Amino acid sequence: MSGRWAGTDWSIDVDHGTVAVESRTCNLRVSGSHVSSLRAQRSLLRWHLCVDGRQTLRLRGLKRATAAELQAAMRRAALDNEIAAAVAWNHRVTAARSTATQQQRWVAREQVEMLSTTRPDPGLITQVADAKVAPLLSSEQSAAVAALGRDIPAEFAELNETILAAELRDRRDFFARIEKSPLTDEQARAVVSFDNRVQLLAAAGSGKTSVMVARAAYAVERGFVGPDKILLLAFNKAAAAELQERITERFEAACIPSTGVKAATFHSFGLQVIGRATGHKPRLATWLDAGEDVATIERIVDQLRDADPGYRYRWDLYRFLFAGTPIDLESGTPDAYDSATKTSGFRTLNGGVVRSHGERMIADWLFLNGVNYRYEQPYCIDVSDEDHSQYRPDFYYPDADVWHEHWALDADGNAPASFQGYAEGIAWKRRLHAHQGTTLIESTWHDVVFGDGLQRLTQDLTGHGISLDWNPDREHSDGVKPIDHGDLVRLMRTFMAHVKSNSLDEAAIEGRVATARRKLSGFRTKLFLDLYWPIHREWDRLLRADNSVDFEDMLVLAAEHLERGVTDMGYDLILVDEFQDASQARARLVRGLLQRPGRYLLAVGDDWQAINRFAGADISVMANFEDWFGKGPQLALTTTFRCPQTICDVASGFVMQNPRQFKKMVRSAQTEPGPPITLIRATDVHKAVCRYLDQLSDHVADGTVQPGRNGKVTVDVLGRYQFDRDTLPHKKLSNLTITFRTAHGSKGLEADYIVLPRVVAGRYGFPSEIADDPVLDLAMASPDDFPNSEDRRLFYVALTRARRQVTLVTQIGRESPFVVELLRNGLLVPIDDQGEPATEVQVCPTCGEGTMVRRTSRYGPFLGCSRFPACKQTINL
Repeated sequence: MSGRWAGTDWSIDVDHGTVAVESRTCNLRVSGSHVSSLRAQRSLLRWHLCVDGRQTLRLRGLKRATAAELQAAMRRAALDNEIAAAVAWNHRVTAARSTATQQQRWVAREQVEMLSTTRPDPGLITQVADAKVAPLLSSEQSAAVAALGRDIPAEFAELNETILAAELRDRRDFFARIEKSPLTDEQARAVVSFDNRVQLLAAAGSGKTSVMVARAAYAVERGFVGPDKILLLAFNKAAAAELQERITERFEAACIPSTGVKAATFHSFGLQVIGRATGHKPRLATWLDAGEDVATIERIVDQLRDADPGYRYRWDLYRFLFAGTPIDLESGTPDAYDSATKTSGFRTLNGGVVRSHGERMIADWLFLNGVNYRYEQPYCIDVSDEDHSQYRPDFYYPDADVWHEHWALDADGNAPASFQGYAEGIAWKRRLHAHQGTTLIESTWHDVVFGDGLQRLTQDLTGHGISLDWNPDREHSDGVKPIDHGDLVRLMRTFMAHVKSNSLDEAAIEGRVATARRKLSGFRTKLFLDLYWPIHREWDRLLRADNSVDFEDMLVLAAEHLERGVTDMGYDLILVDEFQDASQARARLVRGLLQRPGRYLLAVGDDWQAINRFAGADISVMANFEDWFGKGPQLALTTTFRCPQTICDVASGFVMQNPRQFKKMVRSAQTEPGPPITLIRATDVHKAVCRYLDQLSDHVADGTVQPGRNGKVTVDVLGRYQFDRDTLPHKKLSNLTITFRTAHGSKGLEADYIVLPRVVAGRYGFPSEIADDPVLDLAMASPDDFPNSEDRRLFYVALTRARRQVTLVTQIGRESPFVVELLRNGLLVPIDDQGEPATEVQVCPTCGEGTMVRRTSRYGPFLGCSRFPACKQTINL
């Protein structure tokens, strides 16, 4: 836009974004945004040119109509740069759309975000809307300004859907032949959605490997990424080898070059990163390469215990007293019943029964110290009356005539709200002892569990002449099993994996302790850390002596080199398998590979199968995908080619009870819904498993069950622990291939029939009651507080290994909480240990967590809750 305005002694030329003013008294040339400082303004009967509000030049002879034109022209000139920017931006948007449409290529978020962030200020739309200014724009300029109001993300999302539909149609042959079986629409969509960051939730048996292989092939065939720019990362050597083999085989079948495509484990690739960055590839510690990490920790612990009696004492103290003790005052389920006193409680190491887990901790400490005590000995003076029974203090020490009350008080000195009159009772007991002149010592639950309560108790007892003789090898009751030495060793290894993966040191952990919830900042935590850090330091010393690295340090070091830009591995397409098992160190390594623009990540995983927390996996990486890697579509593979719909429905509903799990509906590719999940309720689990397998073998022999291609039916027996192997039959069945695995070891595998033996309640049940120690929260980003969350996912994994049917075996009276939950929801078909339909199993109407079991008393038969003594519900027969 250009024009000239003149009066008797002045002239103003407007040429696009420049305004030139000439007169006898004023020569002015203004361009760009400074033009906005000019204004033709009328004062009284005169027009003036004002600059920044000051009158600079009288515009003699300027008419009102002409003044309006001049004013509009100057406003238009002031906006010239912005309008030009809008035109250029609109050209880029149009070109991006045109290129994507012509190439039929998904527009990645990186490009969409660039277009969105470089958009000129949409306020320009309002600025040019003036009736005098708008006509001064060309049609191209008007369209460009109007385009500033476009919803770019929505517009390109719609375009991507159009491109997706076209690709699925035009490349139908590619998707049909790139794998041995044609890709489903879900799988093909995951291949075509070639965004910078894609999270793919893959249900069990949904063909995630097919998507990874096909996406790599698609990228090469379309020319998006060269084969030498593609990296596939897996979590173990077998998975990496399978990926490499599948890439070679399927690329060759499709006549696509695969040379350069690399499949590797995180660990082997991390070593390569360090080697590239430093010129010296490190060596993995020999004991780690041999899978002896836990064994090495155990050797370190044994050496520390042998060298330092103080360390040995602290280790045994934590193992016997603290490791298995709940950290909530009102938690803990009674596990014993005293028929003499008709009370439920907690079994102690000496075989007694006490009323609370806090009292059990005191009783076990006294037992381990060889202290002679009596539990709830009647007070030496009869104080009972018509409303109150005789007073019985918690502990009595006859060798010193000392009474001991252990108060159920928290850090603030408060008892649980349900303990009515508890404070008054404490005051009465104290007055009684003072009045009668009897000696009373006191302890509180909080001080013993989190403070110096045991130290003060030691001082109190020795001050009254009671000798302590600590001996963790004392023979204890057969019915009581402290936390196993090996379990505590494994806890130390798990804690180490998280500490190292999250790049934490002693100062960082102490910082977390200082800000942690109160229950993680007391004596219990200090005791654990006093045990852990010597192990950590000795582990690192062994690494230095061996001139080697461990898995976690290696991944962190590799990630640091990538993050600092010391090296770049040059991969443009990264595909990560089993992403639910990623640690923070692995996540950092992947993020480091993606620092340069124009790179693409496909992270494939299933949060429902996140079962490796013990190995350092952190499910928060998957849950917080966008925080780690940036925004991108979350897609899902919800069709399983493995399980029938019955198993899909039961397993999916079960795992989604945890609200933190991603929601998805899993559909089976099988046309028949499949048989229900059966539950064998047996008195002898081994015999029940053997009888079931015998019957299955008979059904194969008589043709009721069809064998596989090799004439056999495959059966996997999946135990929660290795010792569940003893449930297998000793004889071979000719038409069955029977394999024992742990549930953890079954991940990624499948069989025709799945048997879960010993699905029972208890410390070594399913779920395991060997709960993760809360101290692990100090080393983790986001702990999952849902009850039995890890075992719930493990149970889902076990169920979804089956191609045909799942059978659970439980012991009558020891039914697992998982079994009870499924029974309560009508999702299991019970049969007896002869394989015959069982009478309907009745879930306890009171607690809802146990089953009603037939028992007999002196009054005759009755039904009692299997959770007795935690639940005392009975039904007379």
